[in-house]
Amino acid sequence: MSEITPEVMAQLDALQLQYMDALGRKDMGAWLATFDAEGAYVCKTLEAEERGLGIAFILDDCHDRLKDRVQFVTRVWAGTFQDYQPRHFAQRVSCRSVGVDLIEMRSNFSVMFTRSDTLKTEVFAAGQYIDLISLAKDKPLFRSKTAITDAPLMAHYMAYPI
Repeated sequence: MSEITPEVMAQLDALQLQYMDALGRKDMGAWLATFDAEGAYVCKTLEAEERGLGIAFILDDCHDRLKDRVQFVTRVWAGTFQDYQPRHFAQRVSCRSVGVDLIEMRSNFSVMFTRSDTLKTEVFAAGQYIDLISLAKDKPLFRSKTAITDAPLMAHYMAYPI
């Protein structure tokens, strides 16, 4: 496995920023564009991770389910939930090569949200992203993104991915 160059690290950080920006703009198409054709997204609790439980808040285990997530948020649920403004923050804490053109990156995250009714800002969730990133194409893309929340409950229902 090869050393990760500063240029690749900058590309990984840019991918994470693109992901967070898409969610902050509630642009589900741009969110989907951060995943490769084998992409998967999972959101689960730290307890479920530590105990090896196969339960999750979101288990989009293939690219077709990611596309379904986009349809649910933009069409099925549109206008049926009290919207909120999410703001994502992440800091890379580790990065290592795990195979040919594959990088595992871990980042701590926090997500704040502002309620549309009260305009009050609160902590939505905090935890860690565990990302598997493909470098096979002309730019890095998530092969998988797992959001592990520290707490078992969130302050609000989750319409958008974390």
